Amino acid sequence: MTPSSGNSRLKSTGYWADAYFPANVTEPVQYGPNVRALAVHLTQGQMLPFARAAELIRDVYGLAISPGTLVAWVGEARLALQGTVDLIAQYLRDAALVNADESGLRVAGQLHWLHIAANDTLTWYGVHAKRGMEAITAHAILPHRSGVLMHDCWAPYWKLDDATHALCNAHLLRELLYVKELTGHQWPQAMTGFLLSANQLCWAARRSGKRFSETDIAAFTTLYNAIIDEGEILHPEVELPIWKGGRAKQSVACNLLRRFRKHADAVLLFIRDFAVPFTNNVAERAVRMPKVKQKVSGCFRTVEGAVNFCVIRSCLDTLRKQGHGMLEVLQRAFTGNPIQPTA
Repeated sequence: MTPSSGNSRLKSTGYWADAYFPANVTEPVQYGPNVRALAVHLTQGQMLPFARAAELIRDVYGLAISPGTLVAWVGEARLALQGTVDLIAQYLRDAALVNADESGLRVAGQLHWLHIAANDTLTWYGVHAKRGMEAITAHAILPHRSGVLMHDCWAPYWKLDDATHALCNAHLLRELLYVKELTGHQWPQAMTGFLLSANQLCWAARRSGKRFSETDIAAFTTLYNAIIDEGEILHPEVELPIWKGGRAKQSVACNLLRRFRKHADAVLLFIRDFAVPFTNNVAERAVRMPKVKQKVSGCFRTVEGAVNFCVIRSCLDTLRKQGHGMLEVLQRAFTGNPIQPTA
């Protein structure tokens, strides 16, 4: 049967109809959103290298897709999700609490910096060649925020004067353990016990729906200062002679005590405001996945590849926190109907 005779018979039965491809199908052979979403999920969600992801797709589905095609699909996903990540950034600018952190990232054979801003429902990643205020200003999330900024006491964060600062007590506990082992003194153990006990009391009060009174907070502060006083007697600051310029080198214990004294409000903010967590673990957990990506796949070969990863991973992690599957997020992005996060 020739095509023309077949068409004639279809017309004669009354079942003839013209068929059209969907508007987004523009090539003779084209992969749909499900395959493209799976490929991006494998490389950006599950952290597989491009070659291994292509091999897995070929073995499971019999589709011979080149690693270069996967790279192109990642770029398409980044463009499709750019509006979503811009919305995430805006939500974080307006959020009452943001956890911040940064970590080294190898890009194009050089050290770059991965910057994180996150909370319980949102995650944002950015990459920059610099670690300090130049990057923080360029990313334009942390500057001019009036809410709480939780961090690890890295110096540039203190330049953000509009924020209310909170310090990660997990970092302080690790430093207290080191000073205890280094000096053998009891005040580091006393401060450790104080912080852990205060955190337990906060949890108990939070579960019961209560708040600490000003008298309670004053009692916490008095005990906190007493422990610092004890440590400062054992580790007084070293002063240089008048005729010498510069600053005297202080001991590790003295520097830690100085930090406890200077930033007491930031250390104890979790006692006054139960919405403030005890640690910066939200941001530190966000660092882990890019580190896994770098460990499994090696460094990012280009800055564009690193930026693509940051945009896509920001959306995946945010929407995962908000109850969406990562594959679903990418499928919707490739169909032109991306899932939008809530604040």
